[in-house]
Amino acid sequence: MRHDVRSRTLVTSAALLTLMHLGLAGCGGGDSEPAADTVFKNGKVVTVDGSASVVQAFAVRSGRFVALGSNDDVGRLVGPNTKVVDLGGRTVIPGLSDAHMHNEGGGPGIDLSLVRSISELLAKVSAAAQTAKPGDVLVSNNDWHEAQLAEQRLPLATELETAAPGIPVVLVRGGHDYILNTSALNKWGIGKSTPVPPGGAITKDANGELTGELIDAAKALVTLPPAPPITTDDFLRTQQKLNAYGIVNVRVPGSYRGDMFSDYKLLKQLRDEKRLTLRYSVLLPGFGVTDPVAFQQKVSAAGIQPNEGDDYVRVWGVKTGVDGGFEGGHMSQPYQEPYGKGGTFYGLTVVPPDKYNAFISAIHKMGFRVATHAVGDAAVDQVLDAYEKANAEKDLTGEGWAIEHAFVTRPEQLPRMKGLKVALSVQDHLFLAAPILKNYWGMDRASQVTPLKTYLDQGFLLAGGTDTPVVPFNPFWSIYHFLTRDTISAGLYGANQAVSDRGEVLRMFTINYAKLIGEQADKGSIEAGKLADFVVLSEDYLTIPVKQIESLKALATYVEGKVVYQDPAVNF
Repeated sequence: MRHDVRSRTLVTSAALLTLMHLGLAGCGGGDSEPAADTVFKNGKVVTVDGSASVVQAFAVRSGRFVALGSNDDVGRLVGPNTKVVDLGGRTVIPGLSDAHMHNEGGGPGIDLSLVRSISELLAKVSAAAQTAKPGDVLVSNNDWHEAQLAEQRLPLATELETAAPGIPVVLVRGGHDYILNTSALNKWGIGKSTPVPPGGAITKDANGELTGELIDAAKALVTLPPAPPITTDDFLRTQQKLNAYGIVNVRVPGSYRGDMFSDYKLLKQLRDEKRLTLRYSVLLPGFGVTDPVAFQQKVSAAGIQPNEGDDYVRVWGVKTGVDGGFEGGHMSQPYQEPYGKGGTFYGLTVVPPDKYNAFISAIHKMGFRVATHAVGDAAVDQVLDAYEKANAEKDLTGEGWAIEHAFVTRPEQLPRMKGLKVALSVQDHLFLAAPILKNYWGMDRASQVTPLKTYLDQGFLLAGGTDTPVVPFNPFWSIYHFLTRDTISAGLYGANQAVSDRGEVLRMFTINYAKLIGEQADKGSIEAGKLADFVVLSEDYLTIPVKQIESLKALATYVEGKVVYQDPAVNF
């Protein structure tokens, strides 16, 4: 990657023609060459363009970049009403994107995000129990993981019962796990002889006693109290938090906090009210769905068309899924003992292949793109079989279909994936959950979870994200992990999959995201004609010691050239 500061204006002839057509190109505010609204100078601007250019200055007009280059080059666009911002040598990057974000965490339940031991977790539950009313069920937020605990294990039903005796407790962990106390198990009649629903698991210890853990389809045995309805304020809080991290784009894979069809209406309302500073790519909810007719009726009733929307809210396609998460990824080889249950446990198939194939075919005929959750390599086999069948019916290779996660794959699967031109949406789960994944799958598999360098070497389009609230939504943690393979609590895992090129990893959170959603003409890089979404960083991403990248901050975030977040300590 080249890091030189160019002294020439970096406007391609094609972009210049576009700008002339729009009446945007030119210098100094003449009648045919209107001045910029704002000029940003004295920076280190990492454009993420096709040449990996780094420039000194840029200009914005009508919410779009109109010129880039040296201070002198861009200075010619300064007119009497142009605002000039001195960046003071700070680094600027394109606005960041999260390609797989459900929500930012938090909510009305018991907050376990900051606990660091079983005793702290139990204390939180005990405190909630002190104010519980008769008939209450205590429910946690889902933004925590046992890897953050010193013991690196889940609490047991008996431990939770001690913290809240006689009060049903359900800890929600990520999107695939409930942990119940004894009172909750009794409330819903779950015992050692309870039949396990297909696509689920009810965990028992070495003595055959229930641990309290319900996985995937087994969660249906429990009916949680209804959550408060999602409001526009929830989305406004989300964008405020994410803008503060430099995030300006998110792709929501099928669920936010409520029903995605209803959430989508709220997003469109906020867009129409011009209150959004976060751009949404929405995936309709198809995870676990097996009835294509009912799904099509729901889409029709909502009046949703494939790819409808604009720069702020657009329907990307449909999110489906075929296996579980950490504790249920479908593998071709059994889990490590004792999780392998004597070599018999290979993970979970959430949707049987025949029903999944029929659903994928129906979605394809409806004109929607598909992204499928697949953690294990056996799950990837199931996805590829279905995608290939759908492709035989109608070519999908130019449509941008994707696989979400792809934790574990085999070399012989990669040509099949490439043949379908499948994109990969990847996240930094390993950063948080490394020791737990080693417990489930052994070090050989865990060390290669999300084999990023292999995927890049094979030429796949990779878009980066966090899967928050499963993993914290800090994009700089994700970038740091992909560059180093370092983890929060277990050291380096799979150093052979580290990607040393900082520009390449940054592309995953900027221009590659734009390519994934098919909007690279308007988003993802700092280039003339594109939307002026960018971030001013606290340090120089390209040159600081790599360990410091996980501590990077956004000093200011801009959407369409306007400040949507600014650190109180800075003044531009």
